[in-house]
Amino acid sequence: MKMGLNSIIKAKFLVEGQSLKNWLFIIYIVFWTLVLIANNHFYEQKMMKAKDLTEQVKELRSEFVDKRSELMQLRMESNISKQMEVYQILPSSVPPKKIKVVMEKEKKWYEIWD
Repeated sequence: MKMGLNSIIKAKFLVEGQSLKNWLFIIYIVFWTLVLIANNHFYEQKMMKAKDLTEQVKELRSEFVDKRSELMQLRMESNISKQMEVYQILPSSVPPKKIKVVMEKEKKWYEIWD
C-alpha cells in the first residue's frame, strides 16, 4: 500500500481501511507524550522546591550561628557581672570551697553476719 503525498495531506490513513490501528497508535503516542510532559513538570517543581528549602536552611543556619554567638557573649562572666552591678550584686572575693561527702559502703544482706 503506497501512500502518496496527497493521501497524507488529506489524512486518508485515518478514515480508510485499517484506520483503527492508526488511531490507536496516535492515541498511544499522545498518551506517552502527555506523561513525559507531566513528568518533566513535576520534576521541575521538585527541583525548585528543593532549591527554596536549601536557601531556607542556609538562612536558618546563619541565624542559629548568630544567636549562638550572642548567647555566648551574654553568658560570659564579665557581662553577667556588669549586669548585676545595677542591683549591687558583686562577684565574691572568697573562692568557693569544695565539699566532700563520705558515704559508708552499704553492706549486702549476706555480709550482715560477718
